[in-house]
Amino acid sequence: MKYLFAEGIHNMYTHGFMSFAAVCVTVACFIIIGSFSMIVYNLGLFVSDMEHQNRIHAFIDESYDTSAAKSVGSQINLVDNVLEAKFISREEAGERFIDQQGGGNAFEGVTAETFRDRFEITLEDNAKMDETVQALGAIKGVAEVKALPELAKGFLTIQRAFNIASVVIIVVLLVVSLFMISNTIKLAMYDRKEEIGIMKMLGATNRFIRFPYFVEGFLIGVISAGLAFLLEWGLYDFLAEKITQSQNLQLFNLVPFREVVIPMVFAFGATGLLVGMFGSVMSIRKFLDV
Repeated sequence: MKYLFAEGIHNMYTHGFMSFAAVCVTVACFIIIGSFSMIVYNLGLFVSDMEHQNRIHAFIDESYDTSAAKSVGSQINLVDNVLEAKFISREEAGERFIDQQGGGNAFEGVTAETFRDRFEITLEDNAKMDETVQALGAIKGVAEVKALPELAKGFLTIQRAFNIASVVIIVVLLVVSLFMISNTIKLAMYDRKEEIGIMKMLGATNRFIRFPYFVEGFLIGVISAGLAFLLEWGLYDFLAEKITQSQNLQLFNLVPFREVVIPMVFAFGATGLLVGMFGSVMSIRKFLDV
């Protein structure tokens, strides 16, 4: 085993330029994959937050007093897909309206009786908004339900588009990484084709011949993943700091990298291992048929 590991490391040094090129290209692919994944993750959180702000308003019958209106909330909370139902009294609704309009003397005649008690409802899944609106409208005491299903469908469409785009880009970049590592090992094997033939004739098994190249691909994948992870962390923190300092981008709050460092370590590590090992396996097959 010591000899086989040493041979794998020796192969990397023997074809140093190609190994360096494979590492550089693979690091670039991993950084693009990681950056795009973090963008999609942050956009997913942003869209999810915007979805939760797209709330349903259930207006209570005007004949109900405040106590009776509040009691309707127990029925609303029993409806499937209701995450939270916040009661808003007539007085609070009036104050909100005046604040939204900028206040002023123009609203001095507006009283609480002008408004209705209501519940501000947050859904678990906005994709089921139409069914939830129907269920809320069937509750006794609910006079009217107002919602914006088109806005909810728009958010869902955006999220699905980003998810599909991320999968396509990640798959393409993984294929590129596999291709680069595979070609690097193929070049090493072209130089040693005769040596492999001699080893086969002397009785060396395929496993014995394959292992050094397997080690080479493994090392290229792991080194690339480690370098890419560190660079990704630095670039992400730099970008997050710039966004925080910019007054025009305060709407976007990036998740701190430290909160996702563990899954990112596993993702980079597993991807590096898989790309390196599969790259070596792909390149070595036909050379063993000597």
